[in-house]
Amino acid sequence: MSRFVLASICIIAAFSPVATAQQPAAPAAPSHNVQGAVRVVDVRGRALEVTTGVGMALRVVRIQVPANVRVTAGGGAVLTLSQLGAGDIVRVSYGGAPGGGGYLAYTIERVGRMETGAGGTP
Repeated sequence: MSRFVLASICIIAAFSPVATAQQPAAPAAPSHNVQGAVRVVDVRGRALEVTTGVGMALRVVRIQVPANVRVTAGGGAVLTLSQLGAGDIVRVSYGGAPGGGGYLAYTIERVGRMETGAGGTP
């Protein structure tokens, strides 16, 4: 009987780390990505509005930008929020704000700039 108990304990001890290692990790915070043209930069309110195409329609996404969010240019240079302007092409990674109060940016990358505006020639 004692051999059986000892063998059972050894088997349980040997396989318990394997069982815990195979448990799935906790899901990461939900994240979305949007790429589009900056419509409005609200430096004082720390927010950004990005216009993007969704199917055959346009969509405007308003995203809050916390002070610790890194804003970069395409080459990796660090920018301030005030250096972004209307017409800049950006890629933003964002997620839902706690309590359902809109969206919060995680990263912002300026990937380009529009060369002409509404009155310009393509």
